Amino acid sequence: MYLEIVSPEATLFSSEVDSVAVPGVNGEFQMLDNHAPIVAILKEGVIKIHTHTQSHLEFDALHSEVIPHKDDDKLLTVKINSGTLEMKDNKAIILAD
Repeated sequence: MYLEIVSPEATLFSSEVDSVAVPGVNGEFQMLDNHAPIVAILKEGVIKIHTHTQSHLEFDALHSEVIPHKDDDKLLTVKINSGTLEMKDNKAIILAD
C-alpha cells in the first residue's frame, strides 16, 4: 500500500509500506495492504510505519520527524498531536498536526 503523511509545513513521508498503525480516537489500529476504505480521526500519539526496507528512503532535515526505530530496521515512527486519515484504493493519506 502507498502511505503519505502530510503536515501543514511539508510532506513528511511518501512511500510504499507493508503496514501502518495509527492512534485512533477509539484506540490504535493497523492497516495492511488492500484495507477496506476508511476515514478516521487520529489523536495524539505515534504513527508506526512498517516498511519492507529502508534502503530507498532518505532522511534529511525536511523529514526529521520520521524516526527510524533503533532496534527494528523496518520500523519508522512519527509523533503527531492529532490528524485525520483516509484510506482508499490502497492509498492511505494522513493529514497530521
